[in-house]
Amino acid sequence: MSRVGKKPVAVTQGVTATVDGQTVKMKGPKGQLQFVVHDDVEVKLENGAVKVAPRFETKRARSLYGTSRARIANLVEGVTKGFEKKLEITGVGYRAALQGKNLQLALGYSHDVIYPIPEGIAITTPKPTEIVIVGNDIQRVGQVAAEIRSYRPPEPYKGKGVKYEGEFIFRKEGKKK
Repeated sequence: MSRVGKKPVAVTQGVTATVDGQTVKMKGPKGQLQFVVHDDVEVKLENGAVKVAPRFETKRARSLYGTSRARIANLVEGVTKGFEKKLEITGVGYRAALQGKNLQLALGYSHDVIYPIPEGIAITTPKPTEIVIVGNDIQRVGQVAAEIRSYRPPEPYKGKGVKYEGEFIFRKEGKKK
């Protein structure tokens, strides 16, 4: 049994939660989010908390209900505080700038990479070598950060590229004579 899944998700003050069949909806100061729980997982709203339990005693149901509980907890945190990912750009001439509704990245290519900012995501560049991605859906924030990082992932020899804040890049020694 999942230790995470056994804990009920407390609905904080200022958040309204509704469970309609397999759909869990959260509404708070940062917006509205919803998540459709798998059919093998049972979801109930009791005493201001959302409880999740496996519907059957199968391996699939037992593995999914801990994940479902974590996703519901992320909904509550998303509509109250929101989520933030920071990216760092390392390299001579590598920089980022906002250009209207687009993020312009100079990453050592012959052209600048233009990334259109999706709906519901806010991107800021406090420094030319730093990108801050903010939103209320953890999955979308992480996906946007991964897409931006994929344009120039950090390389192991000089460490140039786009990396997550605090990410460790295993450095390799160069060629020897």
